[in-house]
Amino acid sequence: MRASAAGCRMSLGALLNGLLVSVIAALLWKYSKLSEHAALLEEELHMTQQSKELSQARIDYHVALQALQEHGTRMVCTGKMHTDRICRFDYLCYSSEAEEFVFFHSNSSVMLPNLGSRRFQPALLDLSSVEDHNTQYFNFLELPAAALKFMPKPVFVPDVTLILNRFNPDNLMHVFHDDLLPAFFTMKQYSDLDDEARLVFMEGWGEGPHFDLYRLLSSKQPLLKEQLRNFGKLMCFTKSYVGLSKMTTWYQYGFVQPQGPKANILVSGNELRHFAKSFMEKMNTTRQEEAEKDGGSSEQERERDKKDEYIAVFSRSTTRLILNEAELIMALAQEFQMRVVTVSLEEQSFPSIIQVISAASMLVSMHGAQLITAMFLPRGATVVELFPFAVNPEQYTPYKTLATLPGMDLHYIFWRNSKEENTVTHPDRPWEQGGIAHLEKEEQQRILASTDVPRHLCCRNPEWLFRIYQDTLVDIPSFLEVLKDGMKSKPNLKKTKIASTVHPGRVREARCQTSVQTPNEAKLTVSWQIPWNLKYLKVREVKYEVWIQEQGENTYMPYILPQQNYTFSENIKPFTTYLVWVRCIFNKNLLGPFADVLTCRT
Repeated sequence: MRASAAGCRMSLGALLNGLLVSVIAALLWKYSKLSEHAALLEEELHMTQQSKELSQARIDYHVALQALQEHGTRMVCTGKMHTDRICRFDYLCYSSEAEEFVFFHSNSSVMLPNLGSRRFQPALLDLSSVEDHNTQYFNFLELPAAALKFMPKPVFVPDVTLILNRFNPDNLMHVFHDDLLPAFFTMKQYSDLDDEARLVFMEGWGEGPHFDLYRLLSSKQPLLKEQLRNFGKLMCFTKSYVGLSKMTTWYQYGFVQPQGPKANILVSGNELRHFAKSFMEKMNTTRQEEAEKDGGSSEQERERDKKDEYIAVFSRSTTRLILNEAELIMALAQEFQMRVVTVSLEEQSFPSIIQVISAASMLVSMHGAQLITAMFLPRGATVVELFPFAVNPEQYTPYKTLATLPGMDLHYIFWRNSKEENTVTHPDRPWEQGGIAHLEKEEQQRILASTDVPRHLCCRNPEWLFRIYQDTLVDIPSFLEVLKDGMKSKPNLKKTKIASTVHPGRVREARCQTSVQTPNEAKLTVSWQIPWNLKYLKVREVKYEVWIQEQGENTYMPYILPQQNYTFSENIKPFTTYLVWVRCIFNKNLLGPFADVLTCRT
């Protein structure tokens, strides 16, 4: 009996010990799960906080993460080729560890266009407005959304973002032409890329000297590529646009063929002036608006405006100097009886420079990036560009092209130094500032003997760099002679009215009548009514263009006519079918669309 009682007590003790161990294990397991959950919550809160550091916009981290895991990345693009494509993404991610963008696939992912391997021929799109440059391509890596389980927790960027490359943020011409203008009008294309959008620069440069200008595009601080790693190993942009519109660019830099105006310029001065006005408002500078009343201003107002006119001269302090700048300023003041003021990128703030330029009657400058500021000149102003010895002005025309865009209403004149004795060269400088000491002696002698830089590709041609970084003693008599001759051909640009750039609509009610006179003679009469918009316009000259083509032939007969009907008999054959097109022309060069083709049988 005692043995049996002792056995019972031992079994009961073992049972209680087992129960105690189970309870403790359960409690430990529950505590472990609670700790794990708490850690996840803590990490989630940390990620949410990092997202908040990026933006004031609120984001529900759990909802965003669930959306990424379940729906993956979504992409819809516009444009047929990589050179004209802009893509919108939902939940495009960036791995700072791999320095790659990542597209996460799920059953709900969207990828339009779905190019397959063609996405690498050569790229999905250009990140810059500089077309088809192999350092500016954009693409992404692909992963299944399930891979997110094994990756660092993502930080979500709740802002709508515009992701792009700046092409050369150290150079003012490139800043405006390649970055600011394209970004400004890309943001105009998409309503959610508003003043609250975030810009992300992925080219890898630092801020650069003109970063304050980039800040004007949005109320939010732009992000640089190097800053992305500060927010975590994986960043996901909840909504982003990638790429830039190229519609506002007018110049190509000579990567494939020697530099010059783009073959198909799509921008006019009206868009550039819209941009300039917007940027001046953002810089808190004001333009002295010219009067736009029909009939002009009073005699007293014209006299006052004339007294207020002045000439702005860009002064350079390090390279490409005007060695007799003071003499040049005196000559301008005496010749035009105007005040002359100097502006300098090295010594003045950019807004203060624009304040001066925006009311100047003339801007004089050596060839250089600072001439991009000509877009801020008032209508009717003159741009005078100076070129060093051996540099052909016809081969380097970004600012001439800018000044002569329709709607800019600027007058352009250039002066070229033709006297080698009036130039100071710097062969011992670094190569990027025109030095040639690093070249073979024979090549140095060839460059020194040359009197005209031959056409060349971008960007390190030593002869071009040697000549463009010369300092110049401006020959005042030849300069004033060029200036006076150029001013003789200056049109009255201030009186340009918007109606002068309006194109005609289609001619209406076009019809044809035919008659056969003899077996060898026939007549074809074509008539039409004026375009609908013409009755609301004051147009200096209206003419009509008629094309007549015998059916089955490849050539046509063109005619320019002042009236709205005409009977053709020359070269018109009996019993023949003719195709006839008619369109209206305003002021010799504003062409309207052709009306529907007429089929006329004699």
